[in-house]
Amino acid sequence: MFTGIIEDLATVISINKEQENLHYTIKSSITAELKIDQSVAHNGVCLTVVAIDGSNYVVTAIKETLEKTNLIDLNKGDVINLERAMKLGARLDGHIVQGHVDQVGICVAKVNEEGSWRFTFEYDTALENVTIEKGSITVNGTSLTVVDSKKGSFSVAIIPYTYENTGFKNFEVGTRVNLEFDVIGKYVKRLTAGY
Repeated sequence: MFTGIIEDLATVISINKEQENLHYTIKSSITAELKIDQSVAHNGVCLTVVAIDGSNYVVTAIKETLEKTNLIDLNKGDVINLERAMKLGARLDGHIVQGHVDQVGICVAKVNEEGSWRFTFEYDTALENVTIEKGSITVNGTSLTVVDSKKGSFSVAIIPYTYENTGFKNFEVGTRVNLEFDVIGKYVKRLTAGY
């Protein structure tokens, strides 16, 4: 389980294809604290550390992960959001995040509001995911509050700290992002289906 509070901006050093899998070598300031078999969220996608070499480590994304996330869009040199799994008993500063991306969305607007930024994202409604005003959403692993919820779209307001310390500073209109909708909302929706 994760919280959606980004710990580090890491760099993709290399990408190697093996059959249907992609092995990503990542350089991070927290690599020395990692261990093999540890779960780490990469742009909100939970992946397992399979090798460590100095300040670099390797994770593997299988075909299903590549089909459901934006990891397939990554290139050498790209910067990604990282978060290690939550420690039991630690403070939950964001919200409950599983690291299981529900679908990919697209940035359709980026507005500088003189002290903050408003980003608007659209997503395919065929999967029946929903947001609610003031509810939680995870965008590329970042825990955020929905400020404008509509069918198939939502907006979030980004403070300067979040803008500078996450991948949001690199988002432009057309950027594909990983979306994980609020897990509590997903359970409520499932329980009330048919009523």
